[in-house]
Amino acid sequence: MSGTPSEGVRLNKFLASCGLGSRRGCEDFIKQGLIEINGQVVTSLGARVLPNDHVRYDGKLLRQESELTLLFNKPEGFLCTRHDPQGRKTIYDILPVKFGKLNYIGRLDYNSSGLILLTNSGELNEKLTHPRYHIEKEYHVQLNRVFDPALKDRLLEGFRFDEGHAKADEVEIVGRKRLNLVLTQGFNRQIRRMFSKLDYKVKKLERFRIGSLVDYDLEIGKFRVMDHRMLQAASKNPGKDK
Repeated sequence: MSGTPSEGVRLNKFLASCGLGSRRGCEDFIKQGLIEINGQVVTSLGARVLPNDHVRYDGKLLRQESELTLLFNKPEGFLCTRHDPQGRKTIYDILPVKFGKLNYIGRLDYNSSGLILLTNSGELNEKLTHPRYHIEKEYHVQLNRVFDPALKDRLLEGFRFDEGHAKADEVEIVGRKRLNLVLTQGFNRQIRRMFSKLDYKVKKLERFRIGSLVDYDLEIGKFRVMDHRMLQAASKNPGKDK
């Protein structure tokens, strides 16, 4: 555990290191009164955990876990969720049961494929999802009809959604109906909704890059445990020393 015995570690960081999610997500558990330290409910976000403290989430004793991150090549026809009320297949139906506690970082919708990370590292989750880090994700997009190059600037300028201003950071036209898009945002079904604004339908959508990480050798439906080099690549955009 980081921090000296007299200072301890911030509670949200401790909870994230136990695999409960990102630090921001763990703050919600604290606010909801789901966290106890030594038998006392704690709702202060500034609370700290000392080496000999007993921390419980919803009554369950927590222990810090060794950090583990997977790179998974998601196929179409699977949801990024643990349970679906409609009974559809999820990514956890493909992964070995022992990885069931790992949290996915971002998501790909049911009809999309490509690279996604699953981790118990709250710090990595935070770095890849918080807007201030601007970590890039790049996608192959195939449309239902020929794309008008004059509309490229519309994608770069963006559109107003309920969640905020949605736009592409880079757009590359690679074929009559095919483009590569770079995003640093993660609004729900963002790419499909952006093209819908231009009266196009996305026929295929694949994420092939996260930060500087690209893995063309990873087959669809397969995963690999990430090493330090891969983690560094995922946390850093190409050509940048973030």
